[in-house]
Order: sequence, then structure tokens, then C-alpha cells
Amino acid sequence: MFEVTHRSHRGRSCLLTLPGGTLSTPASLGAEGPFSVSVGEGGRSLRLGDSVMRLDGKVSKTKSSGPFAPEIVGNVALIRMPIAPGSEKPKDVEAVVVTNAAELRLDPRAAVEAVVSAREYAGHGAALIAPGLADPSNAAIYACMGIDAFDDSVAAAMAEMGVLALPTGQVFSDDATIEGNVSEMRREIGLIRTYIEAGRLRELAEIRAASNPFNVALLRLFDSLAADYQEKAAPAAGGPFRCNTTQSLMGPDPAGYRRRFVEKYRKPAHKRILLLLPCSARKPYHRSKSHRAYSSAVHTAGHDTLVHEVILTSPLGVVPRELDVFFPASAYDIPVTGEWKCQEREFIRSMLAHLLAQGYDAVVSHLGDDAGLVSDLAPMVETAKAGQVSRESLDALDGALREAAEGMPKVGYPEDRLETTRSMLAFQFDAAVADALLDGAEIRGKYPYWKVFRGKEQVCMASEERGMFSMTLAGAGTLARMGVKTVTVGDFDIKGSVFAVGVLDADPSIRVGEEVAVVSSSGSVVATGVAAMSGREMVDLARGVAVRIRHRA
Repeated sequence: MFEVTHRSHRGRSCLLTLPGGTLSTPASLGAEGPFSVSVGEGGRSLRLGDSVMRLDGKVSKTKSSGPFAPEIVGNVALIRMPIAPGSEKPKDVEAVVVTNAAELRLDPRAAVEAVVSAREYAGHGAALIAPGLADPSNAAIYACMGIDAFDDSVAAAMAEMGVLALPTGQVFSDDATIEGNVSEMRREIGLIRTYIEAGRLRELAEIRAASNPFNVALLRLFDSLAADYQEKAAPAAGGPFRCNTTQSLMGPDPAGYRRRFVEKYRKPAHKRILLLLPCSARKPYHRSKSHRAYSSAVHTAGHDTLVHEVILTSPLGVVPRELDVFFPASAYDIPVTGEWKCQEREFIRSMLAHLLAQGYDAVVSHLGDDAGLVSDLAPMVETAKAGQVSRESLDALDGALREAAEGMPKVGYPEDRLETTRSMLAFQFDAAVADALLDGAEIRGKYPYWKVFRGKEQVCMASEERGMFSMTLAGAGTLARMGVKTVTVGDFDIKGSVFAVGVLDADPSIRVGEEVAVVSSSGSVVATGVAAMSGREMVDLARGVAVRIRHRA
């Protein structure tokens, strides 16, 4: 029996129950016990409950040998990397063991490729075990990549060489002992579990990456080679997270936002004046004191519906005002030094250039000292004089917007809300779904709690707490007709949450936290709710909550 209890991107805590015992992951297997790796005359052996199997007795060149077909032993799959193309895991396999994982310790690129390949083979319904791979300094990174269990052998071997194996790196020391190194590994596993349960494993991986050059390369290559793999498991909504290192800029949340912005976001068609604003420490931005001051200068006359407020920030790049309640814009924290790294400059400029290409009649900058970052991308008027929130600066902003809007036809608030909502829904889903949801609709309420109505029927509602639009049954019906974000279940009465065991099929693009439509096998919409698993997990797993239901038919 296999069950996932907590998730943090690709990292997870699991319970693996086999004949002979239960393994709670993340874990580091010792030399004794029902789940262990031991060395004898015949080489290394792995015990998983009542089953004992031989591991590789010798080291081969992973990148120059193979590919290898998996060996199935009961409900355990033994795989050597590289795995044979087209290999499929039998449905009853609940543990996948990478038998030659130790060969990956000297090649970060091969390690990334192998772990991703092994995790894709294992799917979500099996524990992935990699003996001989990790030590206390990089176990968090490998857990973030999708490894569920390791062993103590690397930490023990380091002690034999007189090396203290620490989470912060390796140190030659006369005090190095096997017991001490194994204890460090176990403590790190406990910390990894804590960060997984908090949904912040990526932060721990970034901290540990700085311990040595191999780990830095490992995380960098993971971000560059496996961006799509990471984003599939990244939550669509969540709590605060911190971007404290340069590598944080390339994490799945910031990088995924930037990609979706370029692929999906289109500015409201009626917005003709682009207003560039700095970010704020408080999130969402519109709750901050500085942005309330900017708003007082924008909303002074009927031209305010023509103004498109856009915030420039790191690590996200460009955040239109209407998306400041969307995750991750509503949740990130980053050190502010007043200096822009080259990566930050590049993605801010490229994203703003993409936005400018969508067409504006005028650009007003209220960036102050940071205006030089983008001033060459388009003619713009700078209005920040002595500090962005000074009376002089706010008056200059008001005057510049009035001058830019002079002679432009006014746009009413109903149209402004409708078209702005269209941009928000296109970012959350895509343009076609946004058009379908807004067909014949009007927008009611106060931002950020805008409600979409067709006549007297509510379709969906934006929520600052959810960081997106939540669907009613009417909205779920639209999603089902469009064939997006749907979960198909058997024909049974839904009393509470939908569990994975009842899921017949699910849109593989579904991410944890997204709005989904629950459809019966006969084709009718029976509920709407929030995904508690990714779409592939719903199909792979037999245990756990798949969808937390909000409305039932």
C-alpha cells in the first residue's frame, strides 16, 4: 500500500507499507532493520520488508552503458540507469529502486537526467529509492527532485575517509565517525520532512546548494533541464515563500509565472496608457501604503479606466495590477538592496518589451531611480521627483496621466471590469476559456472580489484568499464543455471530498490548488472544487483526497 501524505513541489512525504513493515519517507535506510541496505560477501543487498534483493555488485559507466530493462521483484521494480526507452511500470509496483544511483554522484547533469527519468517511470504511485546517492549536504536537493528515500552509505563512507558529512558541506576532521555522520544524515532527513510539510522544500534545497560546487551545478541544471517537470508539480496557489538566493529567480514558481505571462497574458484591449510602478514589501501590492498613494493619483478623473498599472519587480518581472492577487505575485518575499542582478534586468526588460508590443499610446514611469532600467524601451514620462509618494511626485503623476489621456474617448467602468476580468481569466486558463466564461456576462462587486454573472446566475468569483477565480457549478460546466481542468469520476453520490480511488481520469495539466470541474462518467457536471493533487497523481494514486469539493450538483 502506498500513500502520499504531504507535498512540496516534487518533494513528498509518503507511507510505503509492504509485507514486513511500513516505511515513512523521506527516509535514509540504515544497515539493519526491515528497510535497510547491507553489505555482505555477495555485495550489497536491499531489504524492503520481507523482500531481500541484490543491488549492483560493481560500478559501470552510467552514460556509456545500457539502456537497461527494469527487473520486477514482487511489487518492487529494480532499475539501472539509463532505463530502456518505453519501459512501463506495472500497476502493482509500489517501490522503484535505482540500483546504480551511486554512479551519478560525480556527474550533476547525468544525475538530473536520471532522477527525472526514474521519477517519470515510477509515476506518482510508487516510492522512488536511490541507495548510494545522497549525503547530508544534498539530500534536500534530491528530495526536491523527487527522490523519496536514500541510505546512510555515503555518509558512512565519508567517515571512513576522515570526512565530516554535514548539511553545510564536508570537512576533513579527526572527529569524523560513522555514527556522527549517520546522525547528521538522519537529522537532515527530519528537517527535509519538516520543510515538505510546510510546503517550503525548495527553500531548503537552495540553502543547501551553496555547500559545494557540485550541489550548485545540480540545482542549476535541474532548473534549466527540468523546468516543465518541476512546474507540473508546482502549486497554483499557496502561502508565502522566500527568494533569498540568485537561484531562487529560476525556481518553478517565479519561472512558471514568467512563462505563463508570456504565453497567456494579454492586456485589456481598452488600456491605452501604461503606468510603470515599483513593487512594495507588502503583498498584495494594492494593500500597501505606497500603492494606495499611487491609486489616489490615478483615480482622480474619468481617465482612470484608460490607465494600465504595471508593477516591475523581482523575481517575477512584470505584474499587471489585476494579477497582484494571483499566486505567486501575492506571496513572495525577496531581499531589497536597490541593486538589480543581470538576470533580473534581463527578464524584467524582456517581459516589459513583450507587454509594450501589445500596444499603448503613452507610457508614464513612476519608478524614480530605477527608471533607467527600462527607459530605452519606449518614450516615457518620468513623474517620481523627490520620492515616489511625496506630494510633488503624486501631483506630477496626476498631471502626466491627465495630459496623456487628453482627447482619448472615455471607457465606462462596466467595460473596464469586463475586459480586465478577461485578461485575468486568460492568465488563469487561456483566452478561449476566458471568452467562454464571459460570454453574455457582466462583472459585479468590488476588486479584488469581482463576481462574473450571466443574468442572475453567478459563474465565478475572484478571491484574494484563493489568488484566482473560483468556479460555481455554472463555471464548472463551461470548463467541462471546453474540456479543461476536468476530473472524471464514477457515477456515485459525492458526499464530501473526491478521493483518488474514485477518479477515472483527469486533465494532466491540473496542478495542486487549481479550480476543477468534477464530471461523472455519464458526462454530467456533478461538482466543482480545488485540486488537492496534480492531474497525473489523481490517476496514479489509489489513496488520498484528489479534489476538495466546494459545490455539488
